[in-house]
Amino acid sequence: MGRVSIRRLVVAAVVITAACRREGPEKAQHGPYADRVAEDVPLIEKSVGVSFKRPPKLEVKSRDQVRAFVLAQLDDSATQRELAGKEAAYKVLGLIPDTMNVRKLFVDLLTEQILGIYDPKTKVLYVMNGAPDEIVSITIYHELVHALQDQYIDLDSLQRQTGDDDRVLAAQSVIEGEATYEQMIWALGGRNVATRLPGGQDRMRDMIRESQASPIFSAAPMVIQEELLFPYINGQDFVGRLKERRPGTLPFRAMPQSTEQVMHDRAYFASAPDLPVRVTLPPLPNQIYANTLGEFDTRLFLFEHLQDQQVASQGAIGWGGDRYAVVRTSSGPGLVWVSVWDTPVDAAEFVDALGQATQKRYRITGPALGAGGARTYSGRGRTVVITPREIGGRNVVLVVDVPSSASPQLLDLGRVTIGG
Repeated sequence: MGRVSIRRLVVAAVVITAACRREGPEKAQHGPYADRVAEDVPLIEKSVGVSFKRPPKLEVKSRDQVRAFVLAQLDDSATQRELAGKEAAYKVLGLIPDTMNVRKLFVDLLTEQILGIYDPKTKVLYVMNGAPDEIVSITIYHELVHALQDQYIDLDSLQRQTGDDDRVLAAQSVIEGEATYEQMIWALGGRNVATRLPGGQDRMRDMIRESQASPIFSAAPMVIQEELLFPYINGQDFVGRLKERRPGTLPFRAMPQSTEQVMHDRAYFASAPDLPVRVTLPPLPNQIYANTLGEFDTRLFLFEHLQDQQVASQGAIGWGGDRYAVVRTSSGPGLVWVSVWDTPVDAAEFVDALGQATQKRYRITGPALGAGGARTYSGRGRTVVITPREIGGRNVVLVVDVPSSASPQLLDLGRVTIGG
């Protein structure tokens, strides 16, 4: 949840294997980890395929200093607005409890997990003093990859992007995915992860998940866990496939534009990539927050309420773009969500899966059917209207979820712009 920087901060020190000591060239800097940095730099340059333009900087901080640094990121006004908006959206979607304080959860996660972080604003890699040597080695190698990336793309600007979480999550999957992939290549002595690691990518995914089996992380809502893990699990898998299919391509120079492209080869590697369609909502009265879910979060939403991986996955496949907005009504928050689908079948499968999820969530036996295939669900103090339409040759689904006392006529589909 939140900006990219929050995802990075919380899972900055993913530990997935033991480090290996190597001999290297002369020191790149002074300090307790100068030898470590000097050894890692040429290895990273050779594996990634580009050189550092300037020596990376590393500073050792106490746990309190590192904690203060990351908490300052949470207290940034833009981050606070983003967290508040996302918290409101995810409560309406039923992805987190109504009583949850998201900022407090992230503070607890940071206190529990943070060991080191590369800050693209100061261009310094901060490492916590007193952490176990083998974990520090892994953290330094991983974050040095970020330091190298930052010398070729502006990570600070990337972290500050808002308004399209799906595209940001896709980009973050490349940034974290490459660092995780290179970290594993290093730990395996330069061997390919998929072919040399017993169990291949399945084992890799399990190792990343196991590394996060801590009390606070394990108790966090499913959506928060999965969004934080996606850049590492799906990102390293994407980078591995990119290197195999397009040797010599720098991953951070070939950013996917959606989680759909990260997950599906057909969407990214096809001669005509499946790019997301832009959805623009008209101005809405009392709008609180607006953003994009994307295929991955749409799948998480369906799974949260269905607890059926196959139906959730099938219901989200064929996603072509979306936009949602949280609005304030006199009776509580409401949601408007417009999504575009590749084919009529994809749209119909989404409508069916969403209908099942709505029935289970609000304990409704079935919908009232209206003109044009609209489905209205009423139960537990909410009204949900799902309306399939075709706009400009595109298959579109409008979802409105409001308190029962509020009007579901929040948005005229004729005022929605698809594409352009």
